[in-house]
Amino acid sequence: MLFCLTANHRNTDFDVLDRISRVADSLADDLTQTHSFVRGAVVLATCNRFEAYLELDEPLTGGAVVAREAVLDMLEGPAGADAEALRASAVSIAGSDVVHHLFAVSSGLESMVVGEEEISGQVQRALGAARRAGTTSAALERAFQRATHATREMRATADVAAAGRSLARIALDLADTRVTNWATVPVLLVGTGQYAATTIAALRARGAEDIRVYSATGRAEQFAAKYGIRAESDLRDAIGEADIVLTCTARYVVTEEHIPVGRRRLIIDLGLPRNVDPSVASVEGVELLDLELIGRHAALPELGPGAFEIVGTAASVFNAEQAAAPAIVALRGHIQTALDAEIQRVRDRGGDAATEAALRHLAGVISHAPTVRAREFAAEGRLHEFEDALETLFGIEVPRSQGNTLRGLSAG
Repeated sequence: MLFCLTANHRNTDFDVLDRISRVADSLADDLTQTHSFVRGAVVLATCNRFEAYLELDEPLTGGAVVAREAVLDMLEGPAGADAEALRASAVSIAGSDVVHHLFAVSSGLESMVVGEEEISGQVQRALGAARRAGTTSAALERAFQRATHATREMRATADVAAAGRSLARIALDLADTRVTNWATVPVLLVGTGQYAATTIAALRARGAEDIRVYSATGRAEQFAAKYGIRAESDLRDAIGEADIVLTCTARYVVTEEHIPVGRRRLIIDLGLPRNVDPSVASVEGVELLDLELIGRHAALPELGPGAFEIVGTAASVFNAEQAAAPAIVALRGHIQTALDAEIQRVRDRGGDAATEAALRHLAGVISHAPTVRAREFAAEGRLHEFEDALETLFGIEVPRSQGNTLRGLSAG
């Protein structure tokens, strides 16, 4: 059974998201090591959400409730005084609804900026981190990989990508009112990740020419050469020369000590956990825009036709395939057993390779139509009828999984 606990910008305070996102790197490993019923775990922490995706053993008594408590217990420390508020606001999702949610998240339909471009990459990087940590599972792999396909289909069909939606662009829209001429404004990027690359494109679209980059990991020179901007080696000096600073890193926190006094500057924090200490807002001349403020201005634009329907259909097809898989495997196994026996008889009688090939092709043709019907019945909620037919006609007993019937559970 798949399970997800989500805390996001709609139901959880940004300060709480900031604190719990700091344990994202270790949570998946902690969950799989501590709880034997957790087969796999992938943790997604982005600029406006924290989510733990789990595969649970079946049957697990009170599965969704037990999993919810397991995750929240581990978040209690970083949540601190807000632990009870987090328990009340976090949402639990179980069974087939997890796939619908994951596909929507990956496609940007659940983002602060609906249709944002960066989220799909963040979802896949979360899967990559779980692979490296050894915490993913076959079911989670399938779901996350298909989420990428669903995102591509939605963007290609609904034309969401053409709108160029991202938090960086929303932030720069807010900065427009403070800038007379982008061509003369020195801009500093702190970080060299995907957000930084997106931000450069958004800056150049506005006419910015003086763009610089600083990286605490030493990648500034290589990044600057790739994008044709200037690399900086000292953070304080670089901020001192900038009128606008955008932070796009998960590895560094800008503090008051990094901010020279003496000029007005706008600092935009696009990170979660926070890239800029909130106390920076008290430095003379500094205006700080963080995710909470940016989120208030993130309008919900209309998407291309059918975006939600495309993602919903993709999730339904995936769930139908997964639900029907045991019946399909059982049927194919039954056909394969008969095929193997018939091929052996052909060989015993001196049959040739062409006859064997013809038999294998016939077996494939025979199994095709029932495979399609199994998925159709699963999508219609009638899979039990197909399974009953297999048992009646061929004596094939299909393992019945309770996980296929679980629906979403909301906390509260």
